[in-house]
Amino acid sequence: MVCTGNICRSPTAEGVLQHQLQTMGLAGRVRVDSAGIQGWHAGEAPDPRSQAHASRRGYDLSAQRARAVQALDFEQADLILAMDRGHLRTLKQRCPTGLRHKLGLLLDHAPGLAGQDVPDPYYGGAEGFEAVLDLVEAACAPLARTLAERLPQGR
Repeated sequence: MVCTGNICRSPTAEGVLQHQLQTMGLAGRVRVDSAGIQGWHAGEAPDPRSQAHASRRGYDLSAQRARAVQALDFEQADLILAMDRGHLRTLKQRCPTGLRHKLGLLLDHAPGLAGQDVPDPYYGGAEGFEAVLDLVEAACAPLARTLAERLPQGR
């Protein structure tokens, strides 16, 4: 999961997807991570507002720490999902050509929202953080099911 600074949208998406996978009994079988296009907030916890709104819905983001996307992420990740089209463009520029098939938008996994952006709530009020959660939840439930289908059986 990738956003700008890795303190609002992408940690929210990481937490929601982890929760979905845990609910499905798959927490130990799928590794979920998040990063930012920029490293401005490296080492910081998610924005307190993101944590508070997520917590009200049962998601704990407190252990996460911001980091920037690294070259190794393109090799190690099976799927890299951007929160908006600007992030996706930047990822495509940084990603080796042979690995670009791993890139996509998070909302491409949400019915009826393909190609749309998860808006940045940073400079707004509470409604922005709630909207992010609504969109992320809409994408992460079907994404978790898709990931479950891709997992080898019996492990």
